[in-house]
This record gives sequence, structure tokens and C-alpha cells, in this order.
Amino acid sequence: MESVGNIILYFIVAIAIIVFSVLTVTTRKILRSATYLLFVLFATAIIYFQMDYQFLGAVQIAVYAGGIMVLFVFAIMLTQEPGKSADALASHRRWLGLSAALAGVAVCGFALFSYLDFGGKLLSSGVDVNMEKIGQFLLSTDKFGYLLPFEAISVLLLACIIGGVVIARRR
Repeated sequence: MESVGNIILYFIVAIAIIVFSVLTVTTRKILRSATYLLFVLFATAIIYFQMDYQFLGAVQIAVYAGGIMVLFVFAIMLTQEPGKSADALASHRRWLGLSAALAGVAVCGFALFSYLDFGGKLLSSGVDVNMEKIGQFLLSTDKFGYLLPFEAISVLLLACIIGGVVIARRR
């Protein structure tokens, strides 16, 4: 019976992620958009906790829902009036965005269904995929490690924050 409860919880959280994601990109008020994004990040953490990835769920809440959202709201408050609504997109831009989103969904779906078996093994090599191996790949300094790009992105985010502060001070 617990399994049925987990499936129901998964579908409720998945629907919440979809609804709040759509609201994030369609609302005209930027602070509301940031709030909807916060709900998406919390719901993603619930999915991680449901899959028994407690550390990843805690990191999701601490880093993304906590730190990154504070960074977004800080940047919004510095660069723009928070109550100001954005202009509506022109119809050709809306169709361009919709086609780009559909292309992204198609590419992600192809990657998901062609490379991973739902048992957690890579189809091409038969190698088990677990969180320890993913963590080692992400934080290694080997040839194909991602530590250096991760640090480069953090420096880029710092430069963006400094640029936002400089722009806000001029106004």
C-alpha cells in the first residue's frame, strides 16, 4: 500500500512542477516568477527525497531554493522595480520560444529513452549508474571531470552580481 502512496505523491508533485514551471515563464511580474521558481525547486527536492537521495534533496533546498533564489531576488531588486510588469511578447517570439521548448523536450526524451534503461544501467555499456559515480565524475579534476567548468561558472555568476551592483549604483 505504501507503493501506491508513493506513486500518488509522485504524480501530485510532478503536476505541481509542471504547473509552477509554466507559471514561472508566463507571468509578467518578475517577483511572482521567482516565487513560482522557488516552488519548482522545492518540489524537485521532494522528488529527490522520495527517491531516497536525502543528500541531494538537502543540497537542492540549501543551494538552489536557498542560495540561488536569494541571488535572483537580490538581482531583481537591484536592477528593476519589483512591481513593474514586463511587456507581452510579440506573437512571432512566442512561437519561436514554443518551438525551441518542444525541440528541447524532444532532445531530452531521445537522450532519456536511447541511453538509459529504466533499471539504471546504460544500454550501450551495461555499466551501473549510481550517485557515487556521478559525484566522482562531477567533482573530479581528470580529463573529463567537471570541477573546472563548475568553478568557472561560479566566477561568471560573481561577475554578473558585481555587474548588477555597478548598474544599479549608476541609476
